[in-house]
Amino acid sequence: MKAIVCTQHGGPELLQLSDIATPEISGDQVLVDVYYCGVNFPDTLIIQDKYQFKPPLPFSPGGEIAGIITQTGPEVKNCKIGDRVMALTGWGGMAEHVSVKASHVFPIPAELDLLDASICMYTLGTAYFALKNKAQLKSGQTVLILGAAGGVGSAAIMLAKLLGAKVIAAASSNEKLAYCKLIGADETINYSTENLKTRIKEITSNKGVETVFDTIGGPFAEEALKSVTWNGHYLIVGFASGIIPQIPFNIALLKGCSVHGIFWGAFAEKESGANRENFIQLIQWILQGKLKQHIHQLYSLEDAPKAIQEMIQRKVNGKAVIQIKTEIKKALNKATIAAPTEIINHQNNENRATHQLIINGKDAIEQYIGCTIGPGKWMTITQQMINEFASTTQDHQWVHIDEAKAAQYLPEGKTVAHGYLTMSLVSHLLYELIEIKEVNSFYNYGLNKARFISPVKVDSKIRLKAILEKAETQPNKSIKLFLQCSIEIEGIEKPAYVAEIISVIN
Repeated sequence: MKAIVCTQHGGPELLQLSDIATPEISGDQVLVDVYYCGVNFPDTLIIQDKYQFKPPLPFSPGGEIAGIITQTGPEVKNCKIGDRVMALTGWGGMAEHVSVKASHVFPIPAELDLLDASICMYTLGTAYFALKNKAQLKSGQTVLILGAAGGVGSAAIMLAKLLGAKVIAAASSNEKLAYCKLIGADETINYSTENLKTRIKEITSNKGVETVFDTIGGPFAEEALKSVTWNGHYLIVGFASGIIPQIPFNIALLKGCSVHGIFWGAFAEKESGANRENFIQLIQWILQGKLKQHIHQLYSLEDAPKAIQEMIQRKVNGKAVIQIKTEIKKALNKATIAAPTEIINHQNNENRATHQLIINGKDAIEQYIGCTIGPGKWMTITQQMINEFASTTQDHQWVHIDEAKAAQYLPEGKTVAHGYLTMSLVSHLLYELIEIKEVNSFYNYGLNKARFISPVKVDSKIRLKAILEKAETQPNKSIKLFLQCSIEIEGIEKPAYVAEIISVIN
């Protein structure tokens, strides 16, 4: 079988895609045919020998998977061959097959996609354990989430809102904070440019927050702890900054607050009944459409090292997922839907990949809510495009069209495309990325929450990536499709434009 293998400790560049023997199982184990493997922060640590669990070399990373059981040991009672399951593997999940203890396997209902199942354990499990079991978060309370755009932080935003709390999301860039707002954050703090303690005071009118959910540690931990209210809770979830803070205990004493270590893996092992109750609730929310994790990107098994590298570089908003196989799932109580998605990889003239999502009919759309499409091909913004847009809109500001003046006064001496020119290109760029077959029409209807973040200078290259957020069936049987769209600029970290685009499908 094929697997990503760690043969020596270090960075993801040392990982190798190899052909290895299919693992054998013992009496209390099952063998799972892996379809999807979630990527999590522990994967970045375990390959560097920095995690609390230290598997012997060689091994495959990947601690949460979903797939189908193909073998069971003679002692296994809770599942059987053919069951669709999600499983906590610890490691070994970035492979075509994995052996795992049956006690760590959870059969899933037919309504739950394997893709969704593969990403609902580490992040949702950790966040719900922290907010519910430790902080006992209540409706009307306020929670501050540090590292809010990451996988666990994103899960905490959504779960805190489901529990009725007010959410303050703190992250390191405006792009990440725009994403946090899209998934439900009430307020945001950019701790790279704003004073964390001052902003918390402003947002809470000096009251502070009942709960701090800290995924990053580092220099902000002490200031966050000082912002906790009397009898509040500080949740130590992780140290994504790489720095374990040394906090004076007298702060907790003066606050009368509780400081909780969030080791969800140990909770799942030692309090399996309570953990199972949590998962029953999480799965109910997912099936009810109340909870949907954002998938940052689907990566091939070969690209798993890239996914881990991007997590180390904190480029992942939401969840990164390794796709080993694609589940072809029958629609419940309906005729079988045709093969759902085809990802067509082809190269443009600059040898950059574009990914087109093809959905076979309206009935298949729901299966791909939460999926990322793109990024698409790069498009160059020319002066002719800028001039023609100015002529059409009668907006003749010199920063757009006067090349001589721009050369004298503007950064890099370049004219700047109008923000609405960038926005108007969304439709063109989007239709290159997605096709819905067997429908009468598919057109953009409107937009929500538009943000113009970075200027686009002449001769810049831009491209689009999008997330299928949700679909709503209308009384006339048309479908409103909501897509979170982001236009990237080549060579610039912050996007040009972020918005929720609403499309109508008839």
